[in-house]
Amino acid sequence: MKSHTEYLTFNTPTKVAFLNITPQVAEAVRKSGVQEGLALCNAMHITASVFINDDEPGLHQDFGKWLEQLAPFDPDPNVYHHNRTGEDNADAHLKRQIMGREVVVAITKGKLDFGPWEQIFYGEFDGHRPKRVLVKVIGE
Repeated sequence: MKSHTEYLTFNTPTKVAFLNITPQVAEAVRKSGVQEGLALCNAMHITASVFINDDEPGLHQDFGKWLEQLAPFDPDPNVYHHNRTGEDNADAHLKRQIMGREVVVAITKGKLDFGPWEQIFYGEFDGHRPKRVLVKVIGE
């Protein structure tokens, strides 16, 4: 069995962002030489996410609005207990929990095997610093 590992690094200029990382993952699959297998992508930070959905800007705005309603940013330590540690990103941890840590995509005939409209996204909820995404490709 073949195995290939890459680390993607993102440093968004905004606190919250959604980036389509499908081309980078597809390139990792190509480099791996795997024709039949799996590609795992996971955010290696607890305030970021990797998920699959449609690459439609209105939907991404809806994600941001919905997440902010569920877990609004508020640095006040009386609002989130986590912020009593001296940090102010409790909301980002909650947003990550909702959007998920990782995805696994089948590889068929050397390509990512998606359903209609599916793409892989990096979700950032506490930006302004470098964060990594692991891409692990395994198969034959």
